Amino acid sequence: MRLVDYLDKGASLDADAPCLIRDGEVATYADVQQLSDRIASALAADGVEPGEKVAILSSNDPTAFTCVFGISRAGAVWCPINPRNEATENRDLLALLGCSVLIFQAAFAPLVDAIRRDLPHLRTLVCLDADVAWAVSWDDYLTLGTEPVDRTPLEDLAMVVGTGGTTGRPKGVMLTGTNIETMTAITLMSYPWEGTPVYLALAPLTHAAGVLCFPVLCHGGSIVIMPTPDVGGFLENIEQFGVTHTFLPPTLIYLVLDHPGLGSHDLRSLQCFWYGAAPMSATRLEEALHRIGPVMAQLFGQTEAPMMISTMSPRDHLRADGTVATERLTSAGRPAPLVTVAIMDEQGRTLARGERGEIVVRSSLVMRGYYEDPEATAEASAHGWHHTGDIGYLDEDGYLFIVDRAKDVVITGGFNVYSAEVERALMAHPAVADCAVIGLPDEKWGERLTAVITVRPGQAVDPVELQAFVKTRLGSVKTPKQIETWVDLPRSKVGKVLKTEIKAQLG
Repeated sequence: MRLVDYLDKGASLDADAPCLIRDGEVATYADVQQLSDRIASALAADGVEPGEKVAILSSNDPTAFTCVFGISRAGAVWCPINPRNEATENRDLLALLGCSVLIFQAAFAPLVDAIRRDLPHLRTLVCLDADVAWAVSWDDYLTLGTEPVDRTPLEDLAMVVGTGGTTGRPKGVMLTGTNIETMTAITLMSYPWEGTPVYLALAPLTHAAGVLCFPVLCHGGSIVIMPTPDVGGFLENIEQFGVTHTFLPPTLIYLVLDHPGLGSHDLRSLQCFWYGAAPMSATRLEEALHRIGPVMAQLFGQTEAPMMISTMSPRDHLRADGTVATERLTSAGRPAPLVTVAIMDEQGRTLARGERGEIVVRSSLVMRGYYEDPEATAEASAHGWHHTGDIGYLDEDGYLFIVDRAKDVVITGGFNVYSAEVERALMAHPAVADCAVIGLPDEKWGERLTAVITVRPGQAVDPVELQAFVKTRLGSVKTPKQIETWVDLPRSKVGKVLKTEIKAQLG
């Protein structure tokens, strides 16, 4: 299926049903279809051919999300650009993918202006919600198209998602229509879906919240879009719209649990409250099961195998007698129905239950590969399995437990942060001689991004100043929340920094 086929499926059930809702404004399925037709027509009139990359840089917004379906209807490839990234990171991604069109919100005009001259492939800039001197206005762009367009994408390529690498350079993960269809099928098979769903999207639609919309559309459900994080508004929307499904990373779930209004809102409509994208405190998860309800539902995946490598439905959080299954709360659930998971050692041998090794996957869920990076693709698919880079084990009941990350990825607040990128930013400071970046367990963030530095002789640096230094280069998500100064970093005999020893020393 193409991405737009999910919209068309929902419209076939009831074209007049509410599709996208924001701030009380409702766009029906017919409305969204009509706008997606106009977008596809405009893209075609602009010279966009099947297989071309079209990027969207926007916060949560119904029009921006409708562009996804217009891009798909034109046979082009959706490239979601994370608005949390700094300009240089988005520039590198747009350059890598050779995007020809960028659709953006005016709030990000300064970012786009800073990088547009470095992107020769980017021939058209379209601003969704304001007049920008060097961009085409949204209304003018839509007038370009006069003929209906409905194309099939080249090679089933649906989207290319940027992901930082351990070198700090972005990689483009190629996801096909089959990948998204597999993810959607797993979602529909693994979690409760009673009646017509209402999905609340507070988390970024460029992230997990976006792809979780597709199974909702299959049922002709409604998507309530929140443009900015607002825990009070989140609770109010659940009650007002009878929300059945939603997703938040653990950091935001903690804010929900701490909100004084939690107990005064009726949350009985909830069937499935997904959490994922970062480790969640078992203590707080148990609290959520009691205070929000027995509706918590875990998912584990990665950009290369979106969302559903393993799943844990609401009922899996409970024992047969209805008590909370505390022994499972630190797991990542069980391998999804259409996914085979194994644990592999460094020689490519699969390991027995209980043994620890790299988590590897076989499934039509797994990406086609990294865009124009055959070496990285071959490395990720060694021995005929997709390598997640995560270390874990399967217990006797088939539950998957993740114990470490082989590629030093720190997942903080639901976002992947690659330590090498942060280390380079720290090393750019004139007083820093060496450094190592790790993640430490944190009740709020899942993992607390932590840096240990050594200082050049005769130099000194204030941790607050160093945090500000990194923030200007990488943004707040990738700025260490804790900075320690040591005399030396522990190293192996070959000079490699021993991050496991650093973690042990910091507890």
